[in-house]
Amino acid sequence: MITDVRGRDLITTQDWSVEELETLFAAAKHLKLQQAMGEPHPLLRDKVLTMLFFFSSTRTRASFEAGMAQLGGHAMFMEAKSTQISHGDTAKEIGDILGRYTSGLAIRNVDWGVGNNYIREVAKASRVPVLNMQCDRYHPFQALADVMTIMEKKGDPRHLTLDVSYAHAASYQKPISVAQSLVLLATRFGMKVRLARPPEFALEEDIMAQAAANARASGGTLDVVESFEDGLGGADVVYAKSWGALTTVSEEESADISGRYTNWMVDAERLAMADPKAIYMHPLPADRNLEVSDEVIDGSHSVVYDQAENRLHVQKAAMALTM
Repeated sequence: MITDVRGRDLITTQDWSVEELETLFAAAKHLKLQQAMGEPHPLLRDKVLTMLFFFSSTRTRASFEAGMAQLGGHAMFMEAKSTQISHGDTAKEIGDILGRYTSGLAIRNVDWGVGNNYIREVAKASRVPVLNMQCDRYHPFQALADVMTIMEKKGDPRHLTLDVSYAHAASYQKPISVAQSLVLLATRFGMKVRLARPPEFALEEDIMAQAAANARASGGTLDVVESFEDGLGGADVVYAKSWGALTTVSEEESADISGRYTNWMVDAERLAMADPKAIYMHPLPADRNLEVSDEVIDGSHSVVYDQAENRLHVQKAAMALTM
């Protein structure tokens, strides 16, 4: 186990070795148990985390703020639109100056073609760790929470079949970062990943190339299917959510494309195609009765609230280890 990741950024899980990720999972499990037993763990007393949001948030903001409080520190919430970032503060200035004020920087910027580059520019200038709360390409903490949940519910993830599927939703241009981070991380841990998506909803080519290399190294697999049902067949984990088409940024064109796939939804009949003991996952918020039926998301196969809880624990682990 590699335990010294102090000062390390976490922008994508690809930046950390498998051993370092295993350390993070072990720390998350330990902190989760401590919390369940009522044991205080003020590992970051007097530390401050800057949380900079360019995009609205519920679970991300709440879990980072609660996590810092439970670790004995303080999370400072900042919005880009209500600060001078909207009037000209550069990424370099934010990284250099806020890195002098606080012990860590966490950023959420999902603007397409902008977010990941911005976070990396801040990280270049910062003397403290930079954590990616979600960008246009990656959502590392969601993927970490997802894999932790799979480990808790299904045991050793190696050789489990994971169906990562597009699903229809009312909002057409949701970020692609959840699906990309999930296929990247699941293939690091030897899972049989099936990406089920219509042709217009392909992931980025370099992400798929990295995921394929991960699968070869771990003994897992990565397959692409263009049928919703083909993704579900015999799957141990069903993870179906909406994301935007890479072929367009036009809301009107996106609506037209998405409207062709309104039948890409998980209902009880579809879920029955998966393994009888399959779990259903979604990062929330879900478009109910579009992406997934109420019967499934509120049913016995659903682990969506355990997923949401594990955001707290993996983020606490990352902050404790890096800060």
